[in-house]
Amino acid sequence: MKIVKIEDLHCDAGWRVNSFLKVTTDEGIIGWSEYMEGYGAQGLTGVIRKLGERLIGQDPRPVERISAQLYAVTIQASGGVNAQAIAAIENALVDIKAKALGVPVYEMLGGPFRDRLQVYWSHCGSYRARHADRIKEWAGVEPIRSLDDIVRLGAEVKSKGFKGLKTNIIRFDGDRPYMYHPGTGNPPGFPELNIDKKIVDAAYAQLAAFREGAGPEVGLHLDTNFNYKIDGYIKLARALEPLDLVWLEIDLYDPAGLALIRRSARTPISSCESLYGRRQFRPYFEQQSVDYAIIDVAWNGILESVKIAAMADAYEVNVAPHNFNGHLGSLISAHFCAAVPNFKVMEIDIDDVLWKDDIVTRPPVIDNGDLLLPTGPGWGADVNEEFVRAHPPNR
Repeated sequence: MKIVKIEDLHCDAGWRVNSFLKVTTDEGIIGWSEYMEGYGAQGLTGVIRKLGERLIGQDPRPVERISAQLYAVTIQASGGVNAQAIAAIENALVDIKAKALGVPVYEMLGGPFRDRLQVYWSHCGSYRARHADRIKEWAGVEPIRSLDDIVRLGAEVKSKGFKGLKTNIIRFDGDRPYMYHPGTGNPPGFPELNIDKKIVDAAYAQLAAFREGAGPEVGLHLDTNFNYKIDGYIKLARALEPLDLVWLEIDLYDPAGLALIRRSARTPISSCESLYGRRQFRPYFEQQSVDYAIIDVAWNGILESVKIAAMADAYEVNVAPHNFNGHLGSLISAHFCAAVPNFKVMEIDIDDVLWKDDIVTRPPVIDNGDLLLPTGPGWGADVNEEFVRAHPPNR
């Protein structure tokens, strides 16, 4: 079996673009993966194309060797866009190998520990507030414009059977609601990343509104990304203790500083979603920086992600995938969640474009807050290429 063609495809997904890698073999077996070019990875498609040129004519099945080769040729600029490109290629090759064997990917990883995966509703309210003017058109849902809307959304989460939700801080103190994200270069708050009482109060009020609507049985998660310094995270973690969060999610490239935050409050801490490879994760485990380690399977590749999870398990840390992708990305994350023993919960976006199900041949099935493990060969679904090509991005 030889690789004969590597292509990238892109589909309109409303406020973002869904991107896919297609690897074709001379035996007609096609491997698919999903990747996300935005969110700091501009130029990712170009890197995938250049690395992919090296694979034409190669047998796609020795995936570990190919990934190691691609890591070696990018080692002087490892991580970041290079890591995401290698991961996209690795995931597509894993799909080919599993299809060639006629088995789901998780069977190649030792078989599943579970066939139902608890998921939490991610970006709950975030997209409805950020894209309030067009969310009805894109996703068919009502916008978020007030805390009363948050209460109603919490009730919707509960009514649909979800056992957890995650949100970002939404501010209601301006002319219109806005997302508070100074850590990624957005004012107000950039570049100082200071925290004040208004921010803490806004976070508490938003989570309390979700608790009012969803009730005590729905777990609350708050994602704060790179938005504060260590002192701000400590202040926020302490203030949120009465709400009994599942976790406070933090991005911080300082494992010792993150460990200090974890020791300073009773609120559980999750992190690591922006890390690449075992070498970057290791100090976070050695310094006991997290209660839960978040691993991005689309950015690390499923084989590397399983290795990171195995290392986390040795430090008695459970893992969760970073998964804000489309359906194919969710299926890829699901195979990872099924194959590792130390699984916590799976992230998934519920608010999405109305045509999301048409992008793949078999969408994931969610039943009472659990994703049902796919059973077909490979990822259990392919990209609906005809639909994707007919719906190119508008931007």
